[in-house]
Amino acid sequence: MLAIYHTSSDIIAESPFLSLSVCILFLLLKQPPTIMKQSLKDYIVDPRDNIIIECEAKGNPVPTFSWRRNGKFFNVGKDPRVTMRKRSGTLEISFRSGGRPEDYEGEYQCFASNDFGTALTNKILLRVSKSPLWPKEVLEPVVVAEGSSLVLACNPPPGLPPPHTFWMNSAMMSITQDRRVSMGLNGDLYFSNVLAKDSHTDYSCNARFLFTHTIQQKNPYTLKVQTSRKVAETPPNFLSPTGTDSSRMMVLRGQKLQLECIAAGVPTPSIKWFKKGGDLNQKVKLDNFNKTLRIDSVSKEDAGEYMCMANNQIASIRHSIFVQVKAAPYWLDKPFNLVLAPDENSRLVCQANGNPKPLIQWLVNGEPMESSLPNPSRSVVGDTIIFHSVQIGSSAVYQCNASNHHGYLLANAFVSILDMAPRMLGAKNQLIKVIENNRTFLDCPFFGSPLPGLRWFKNGQGSGLDGGQYRVYINGSLEIKRARVEDQGTYTCVARNILGKEENQVRLEVKEPTRIVRAPEHQSAIRGTMARFDCRVKSDLTLPITVTWLKDDKPLSLGWRLKKDEDSLSIPDVHEQDEGTYTCTVKSEIDQDTASARLTVLGIHTPDLAFSNCLSSGPPGPPGGLVVKNVAATSVELRWSRGYDNHSPIGKYVIMGHSPLSPGNAESIRVVGLLPWMDYEFQVIASNILGSGEPSMSSHTIRTQQAAPTVAPSGLGGGGGDRNELIITWTPMAREYQNGDGFGYILAFRKQNSPTWVVERVSNVESSRYVYSNQSLSPYCLFEVKIKAYNRKGEGPFSQIAVVHSAEEGEQPKL
Repeated sequence: MLAIYHTSSDIIAESPFLSLSVCILFLLLKQPPTIMKQSLKDYIVDPRDNIIIECEAKGNPVPTFSWRRNGKFFNVGKDPRVTMRKRSGTLEISFRSGGRPEDYEGEYQCFASNDFGTALTNKILLRVSKSPLWPKEVLEPVVVAEGSSLVLACNPPPGLPPPHTFWMNSAMMSITQDRRVSMGLNGDLYFSNVLAKDSHTDYSCNARFLFTHTIQQKNPYTLKVQTSRKVAETPPNFLSPTGTDSSRMMVLRGQKLQLECIAAGVPTPSIKWFKKGGDLNQKVKLDNFNKTLRIDSVSKEDAGEYMCMANNQIASIRHSIFVQVKAAPYWLDKPFNLVLAPDENSRLVCQANGNPKPLIQWLVNGEPMESSLPNPSRSVVGDTIIFHSVQIGSSAVYQCNASNHHGYLLANAFVSILDMAPRMLGAKNQLIKVIENNRTFLDCPFFGSPLPGLRWFKNGQGSGLDGGQYRVYINGSLEIKRARVEDQGTYTCVARNILGKEENQVRLEVKEPTRIVRAPEHQSAIRGTMARFDCRVKSDLTLPITVTWLKDDKPLSLGWRLKKDEDSLSIPDVHEQDEGTYTCTVKSEIDQDTASARLTVLGIHTPDLAFSNCLSSGPPGPPGGLVVKNVAATSVELRWSRGYDNHSPIGKYVIMGHSPLSPGNAESIRVVGLLPWMDYEFQVIASNILGSGEPSMSSHTIRTQQAAPTVAPSGLGGGGGDRNELIITWTPMAREYQNGDGFGYILAFRKQNSPTWVVERVSNVESSRYVYSNQSLSPYCLFEVKIKAYNRKGEGPFSQIAVVHSAEEGEQPKL
């Protein structure tokens, strides 16, 4: 398959010449149309606005556009109200000079065409939003006995889209809803039982229409409640839905499912929900005081029988709702654009699923494939179009339509057959400078169809470069694994296909690295004396370099006092403000090096006193906050705070514990070489040029993690014993070598020259002797024995083999 090859997005971003070349190449490539923007399949418009039906596409040449309305050609030019935007298929229908938006309702489909094919939008069903008035009606007062159930019907006018309903009183306050009184999904107001306080003259249902932002109000209900001294308790019965079960409810995959159960009764029933064969999953939400079950995005596993139970202290009842989940088509493998070279093979795949399973239909340039001209280079096998040895002139846009009773999917994918001689996309005759011994890439981005072969040559001689020190990548880059001085020269990349060839050159220069050969060192200077930091540099003589200094990571201002020469920085008459970290950075155009050192200012320099007279200086104080973290089998991590340095920088720390360690001047260290399953405490001592300070407080006691034994028991021997016995002895292993609990020994022994070992386990940690008895054991028979230790973490290594003998005839056991 044809592609554009380049080294990386970073290289393109940094090279305006390469980026411009790629853009120009794309402008030259011929390409069938691609739909970029279209209106929704179900498109509802506001009747007060102009109607805009979107259709945007790209291609080369620029596509032309046409429309079908209700399956027939729509002549845009003949309707004065309809205009099409320039270089676009988007329609605008204006009603400034009159006309009815309803006259333009229908199904629209846009066709974008150029010399290489036609792409289609979805079929766009255009409908005008409607906000019909509430029919006029006279509502008689509703008279009901206290304790009875009641439903106040809303019946809003059928708007497009349907209005949002809610109940209010004459003071424009919402009707209070609770377990007893609530609005159903159909907008009706349900009373599980009526109380005397429900008597009002202003129960009004309201419908809000989204497009027009208007609210219409139904004539208010007057409710009169006939009271009685005692309201009889009644068992639950369902107001919505009625009966014991509902007819099967169908919902589409991905849509919202809402099930409702509203019950009457005194006392007010409570509602609970169940699903047959399992629990309600986490997707289920209960709304409206548990009267509504909601799943926002339904999937196949949400199908089944749902039951709601209404319960009060008199009785309980159930209602079953059977939910069936169907699915409009959805993509499994959507076809994508193909750019092919002549004689290439490829395929377009269109896989979709749904319930029922969708029917797959292929179209080419908007027409069914079966009605198009025969093409020997393509064949349809199920949901796949297979292309064989494609030829110039067979570019087209293919449409896959997947449909069932619940909807359809339409996807465009173009197949563009392109032939082009090789073109180089990079700048010509680039100069690349690299540091010696570095990994280096020479780039040669190219394009062509059929895909060109690419070879590299050095200095115009010899065979192509690939293998050993060189590696050629499919994108055209040449890797030089370690650039050497002898690798300097002119490299030529040649791209070739059946239509021609093109080449480009890259000059490579290999330079010495820039490095600091004498770096600044940490130092302490008495106030009033001079401090000097070295920074001697070695670099390639052909590369100009710059040397800069930073203090505490900020540019150092070199005024009259601070002096910089070629190899150093001098600070005369040091004072407290000079204390800090000084960094020397040396840069060339292709590399850099950096080194840092810290200056500490000590005391006050007085000429009349000896050089060693430094006020307020001394060994550091004890470090603080010593903690032990990340305890492993043979190592731990120690962390601490610096403590007081007494005006002289801390040069190192010493760890006191398993063994003295000197980790330098960091405030943390990984202590290694510890023994597993052993208890340790640690202390830290800080030191500077004036001496060592007091140790820190001891850390808390830790025990290292367990590990398998690492050494074998020693002192292996034996012999003697009673008749028919073999006695094996060894030295018990000390606690520090056991490495964990569950400790014991594994013995292996065999007659000399026998291929088979006998293995025995001894679980007593203090054991030093094992007796093997066997009636068939010959006297004074030589045995090879070996031993290893084990614990809960594993087994250690075997010891060296020792030779012992079984007991002699008549020999008595040794104590």
